[in-house]
Amino acid sequence: MSRKIIIDTDLGQDDAVAVLLALASPELDVLALTAVAGNVPLARSQLNARIIVELARKTTPVYAGCDTPLKRKLVTAEYVHGETGIDGITLPDPTHPLEDTHAVDFLIDTLRHEPPGTVTLCPLGPLTNIATAFSRAPDIIPKVAEIVLMGGAYFEVGNVTPAAEFNIYVDPEAAEIVFKSGVPLVVMPLDVTHKALTSRAWVEGMRALGTPVGQAVASWTDFFERFDTAKYGSEGAPLHDPCVIAYLLQPALFTGRHINVEIETGSELTLGMTVADWWRVTGREPNAMFMGGVDRDGFYRLLTERLGRL
Repeated sequence: MSRKIIIDTDLGQDDAVAVLLALASPELDVLALTAVAGNVPLARSQLNARIIVELARKTTPVYAGCDTPLKRKLVTAEYVHGETGIDGITLPDPTHPLEDTHAVDFLIDTLRHEPPGTVTLCPLGPLTNIATAFSRAPDIIPKVAEIVLMGGAYFEVGNVTPAAEFNIYVDPEAAEIVFKSGVPLVVMPLDVTHKALTSRAWVEGMRALGTPVGQAVASWTDFFERFDTAKYGSEGAPLHDPCVIAYLLQPALFTGRHINVEIETGSELTLGMTVADWWRVTGREPNAMFMGGVDRDGFYRLLTERLGRL
């Protein structure tokens, strides 16, 4: 019995690897990709989603969602991902269609019609689509099985401001709605993803697969590795978003704590900070499984094996 998931994405290179990992895994039934603005504007995000579905030779539907955060001006990250969001290799424009329905309407309709507790949401970008659906249709909130998301940071602090991780910073109000929703949350923060660094051997192994997917993954990694090695002085680059899908497939790869996580929405200095009560000092009710460790070698073994299937 495969697990039904919806991947909500602002599709950049690491999102693309996450989507490919999901599409290569029979344990997961990817009901749809819902696109949101984040790494790149919405028009590019939905286009990229369709390109990746086609690269994987699948027919997964793609829906376009919100093009701006709930209350703020959109901040994008082409400086990391390149102008297209998936710079590194030139892929053909997709023939795979964009669905007519708005992503938020799709989320609401799907969660209303699927049996309760059977659909997991996997947000890889800002939480605008999810929060909008929850605000518009609160009846769907208790029907969500789980939300496994990439976002936030605590010990690793921020990557877009000194205090905030990009996905949460772009739409902190949306993140606050999701973190306060009561849905079981699993959070993959920078604390984990910065431990899941690529290696030259792994990238060359992807290239050596000789497949379109292997070539694409190697070239994307080459592209955004440059940014991270210059910024952090690390040897490789973190594959942030695939951690979400890897957790669904092999949860034992990750370790963390069930703690309270609040989102800062009021402070100019720490806007978008995920205030994680790691040491449980506040007495606030836990609302998230906040991950802190990853078996890096196991993670890359899983990626290699699954991506090799496409």
